[in-house]
Amino acid sequence: MTLTSTSDSARVYKNVPQLARIREQVLLGDVWKQPELAYRDRILVTLGVLAAGGKLDEMKVWMRRGVENGITLDELRGLVVQVTFYAGWPAGLAAGKAALELFEVEAK
Repeated sequence: MTLTSTSDSARVYKNVPQLARIREQVLLGDVWKQPELAYRDRILVTLGVLAAGGKLDEMKVWMRRGVENGITLDELRGLVVQVTFYAGWPAGLAAGKAALELFEVEAK
């Protein structure tokens, strides 16, 4: 599996080749290919963790990937509410902000 990095991430991988190697070989080459969870479910788990940490930019990327892989906007709405109660209000708001572009495109 190869995923396109954001421009800043790609620059980090270029300048820290060990991190790029670990990402490609371990994270994408092993962890994301484990059979216990479907790809879309792994994305939901990843989104929950990113939301708990308030990682807005990363959530935006993974929310788009999630929608491209079958996660519905209603499921993202459910994720926002779930995260809010288990990780705190700021984390839920961060998840909501990450999804705003997707929600607003749907509303048009």
